[in-house]
Amino acid sequence: MNQLGVRWTADQVLALAPDAASRKAGSRLGTAGPWSDAGCDGEGALWGQCKGSGSRPYRTTVDLAGPSTASRCSCPSRKFPCKHALGLLLLWAAEDAVVAGGAEPPEWAAEWIGDRRERTAKAAGGPPAEGSGEVPAQATGTADPEAARRRAERREARITSGATELEQRLADLLRGGLAAAEQTGYGMWEETAARMVDAQAPGLASRVRELGSLPSSGADWPVRLLEECALLHLLDQAWLGRDRLPPALATTVRTRVGLPSAPQGPPVRDRWLVLAQYDQADSKVTTRRIWLYGEESGRTALVLSFGAAGRAPEVSLPVGLSVPAELLPHGGAGQLRATLGEQFAVPGPAAALPRGGSVTEAVEAYGRALREDPWLEGRPVTLAAVIPVPGPDSWQLTDAEGKWALPVSSAALSGAGLWKLAALSGGAPVTVFGECTHRGFHPLTTWSLSAPEPVPLV
Repeated sequence: MNQLGVRWTADQVLALAPDAASRKAGSRLGTAGPWSDAGCDGEGALWGQCKGSGSRPYRTTVDLAGPSTASRCSCPSRKFPCKHALGLLLLWAAEDAVVAGGAEPPEWAAEWIGDRRERTAKAAGGPPAEGSGEVPAQATGTADPEAARRRAERREARITSGATELEQRLADLLRGGLAAAEQTGYGMWEETAARMVDAQAPGLASRVRELGSLPSSGADWPVRLLEECALLHLLDQAWLGRDRLPPALATTVRTRVGLPSAPQGPPVRDRWLVLAQYDQADSKVTTRRIWLYGEESGRTALVLSFGAAGRAPEVSLPVGLSVPAELLPHGGAGQLRATLGEQFAVPGPAAALPRGGSVTEAVEAYGRALREDPWLEGRPVTLAAVIPVPGPDSWQLTDAEGKWALPVSSAALSGAGLWKLAALSGGAPVTVFGECTHRGFHPLTTWSLSAPEPVPLV
């Protein structure tokens, strides 16, 4: 048992799995049969040896302390966590006696645990770990600030050139008519996106690729294409006129075109409830979005974690856990992004649900957020006492009186999450966390009165 006196649920463990195959394989190893010499200490470390196909068992170690869950295994798998780490966590979550509590780790586990916690402690108050992509604190003073300024100016000049070229291409598209976009195919959009990558503006490239996916994607595709062209034009013009923008909005624009965002302002210390976690992947990178809610501050924050293609992002915080930690907020108009800082204890189940509001309050909050950031993909909202019901065109979330309704997004309609939400509700009010988007509300997690444990919907 960890130092908080609580253990994870099986769903929280399986949420760490990098893919469906790992979840299935890990579930099969969540029994005592293949394990030996398993144990856990009082600070979030687990270890054990799992019998495999070879003559030697696989040595598996998991550390729940620090800003993210980490594991190491002697198996050849390139997935993180591997099936053996998942199986060990499931065994621990089930409070199986084979995982001896309060034990001392063997030398092969203790060495890795000690090294990792030492690196974590240094990262919290000193230089970042190698490969993190961040500039070490001690290097900041010795780096040539003039050279850094020139590099930043050269990149901004390239982005300006790319934004100017993109403006011309959008003008050509609208001048020729949207119908032509259906005939030119995706190649034109991909070539334009590649030009934005050359201009070191990955944010613009991503939005151009989104434009390329819209023609022939449904009956209303011309309307959606025109909307996205307008937003992209607005972003281009904002970048070209960024010197005239308020500082917070200028920071948001820089982030939207693809420049890196750094933490700004004092850290916020709280117990952070993990509201939702889901991955978005393309051919090059997997982005993990983790929504957190401060149990004392009432603040909502978004933590992003990235993994190269084929690898799960490093940070993983299963839904329903409460993480005692500091968050370092990023700058920008209305931005909720933050970086996970020092963690003060091992995560454990949350003591309370997030505070929810009405459908009307959610729509009003979304409108205010759009005024601050017109390119907003989604605004986090917790709805209290809503009921999922089928509507004339789409499912809706209505208040208990049926007076106000919020349509469910088309993205949510295509998955099993909506049906899970409807089944859990059974016509009774539930609490739902999700994102308000211009396509409707996308439910991510729900809680019911009869089952207070969170149920992930993605």
